[in-house]
Amino acid sequence: MKKFMMSLFALTVATGAFAKTECTTEDAAKWKNQDAFKKELEATYKIKNFKVTAGNCYEIYGWDKAGKKVEIYFNPVTGAKVKENIEK
Repeated sequence: MKKFMMSLFALTVATGAFAKTECTTEDAAKWKNQDAFKKELEATYKIKNFKVTAGNCYEIYGWDKAGKKVEIYFNPVTGAKVKENIEK
């Protein structure tokens, strides 16, 4: 039983790690223009990849001004950061 409970716990934790980041439910017509928003971000980040996620986010992969790798999700309506991973 203990082995089963440990497996169940591990599965629950692993599933949470793959949870989708949701940024907005607003209609795409209200989103910032992708090219213009990317250009704004390029003042702060060196962008390797810019994409729209399944969770309705603008997501970038690249580097910040200090040269640290970043993965950042932005709300495409407001431009606010929703989730940020920065190399330590």
